Amino acid sequence: MTHLTALIVAAEQHVELPMPTWAYGVIALAIFAVLAFVIWSYRDVANRHSHKSGPGAAEHAGAPGATHHGTGHPTQGH
Repeated sequence: MTHLTALIVAAEQHVELPMPTWAYGVIALAIFAVLAFVIWSYRDVANRHSHKSGPGAAEHAGAPGATHHGTGHPTQGH
Protein backbone atom coordinates (compact mmCIF):
# COMPACT_ATOMS: atom_id res chain seq x y z
CA MET A 1 0.00 0.00 0.00
CA THR A 2 1.50 3.29 -1.03
CA HIS A 3 1.57 6.36 1.12
CA LEU A 4 -1.19 8.03 -0.92
CA THR A 5 -3.60 5.12 -0.60
CA ALA A 6 -2.92 4.93 3.12
CA LEU A 7 -3.91 8.60 3.44
CA ILE A 8 -7.09 8.03 1.42
CA VAL A 9 -8.11 5.06 3.56
CA ALA A 10 -7.40 7.02 6.74
CA ALA A 11 -9.47 9.95 5.48
CA GLU A 12 -12.46 7.70 4.82
CA GLN A 13 -12.71 6.55 8.42
CA HIS A 14 -15.60 8.25 10.17
CA VAL A 15 -15.44 9.29 13.81
CA GLU A 16 -18.77 9.50 15.60
CA LEU A 17 -19.19 12.63 17.73
CA PRO A 18 -20.55 12.21 21.27
CA MET A 19 -23.45 14.61 20.54
CA PRO A 20 -25.05 16.33 17.54
CA THR A 21 -23.06 19.14 15.95
CA TRP A 22 -25.68 21.78 16.77
CA ALA A 23 -25.24 21.00 20.49
CA TYR A 24 -21.66 22.33 20.35
CA GLY A 25 -23.02 25.66 19.12
CA VAL A 26 -25.63 25.76 21.88
CA ILE A 27 -22.99 25.07 24.51
CA ALA A 28 -20.74 27.81 23.11
CA LEU A 29 -23.63 30.31 23.09
CA ALA A 30 -24.51 29.41 26.68
CA ILE A 31 -20.91 29.94 27.81
CA PHE A 32 -20.74 33.31 26.02
CA ALA A 33 -24.06 34.32 27.59
CA VAL A 34 -22.77 33.52 31.08
CA LEU A 35 -19.56 35.46 30.44
CA ALA A 36 -21.56 38.39 29.06
CA PHE A 37 -23.67 38.41 32.23
CA VAL A 38 -20.50 38.47 34.37
CA ILE A 39 -19.18 41.44 32.42
CA TRP A 40 -22.58 43.16 32.54
CA SER A 41 -22.71 42.75 36.33
CA TYR A 42 -19.65 45.00 36.69
CA ARG A 43 -21.36 47.97 35.03
CA ASP A 44 -21.36 51.24 36.91
CA VAL A 45 -19.14 49.87 39.71
CA ALA A 46 -17.23 53.15 40.08
CA ASN A 47 -20.42 55.09 40.76
CA ARG A 48 -21.44 52.83 43.64
CA HIS A 49 -18.99 54.73 45.82
CA SER A 50 -20.42 58.20 45.38
CA HIS A 51 -18.94 59.41 48.69
CA LYS A 52 -15.50 59.30 47.07
CA SER A 53 -16.45 61.69 44.27
CA GLY A 54 -19.18 63.64 46.01
CA PRO A 55 -19.10 67.26 47.14
CA GLY A 56 -17.41 66.39 50.45
CA ALA A 57 -14.68 64.28 48.90
CA ALA A 58 -12.04 66.96 49.40
CA GLU A 59 -12.52 66.75 53.17
CA HIS A 60 -11.74 63.04 53.17
CA ALA A 61 -8.62 63.37 51.00
CA GLY A 62 -6.49 64.32 53.99
CA ALA A 63 -7.89 61.66 56.30
CA PRO A 64 -5.41 59.40 58.10
CA GLY A 65 -4.72 56.35 55.98
CA ALA A 66 -5.87 57.99 52.74
CA THR A 67 -3.75 57.10 49.75
CA HIS A 68 -2.51 59.88 47.52
CA HIS A 69 -1.38 58.65 44.16
CA GLY A 70 1.56 60.41 42.59
CA THR A 71 3.21 61.54 45.82
CA GLY A 72 5.71 58.67 45.86
CA HIS A 73 6.27 56.10 48.54
CA PRO A 74 6.10 57.17 52.18
CA THR A 75 9.38 57.20 54.05
CA GLN A 76 9.88 54.29 56.37
CA GLY A 77 12.84 55.57 58.35
CA HIS A 78 15.58 54.19 56.10
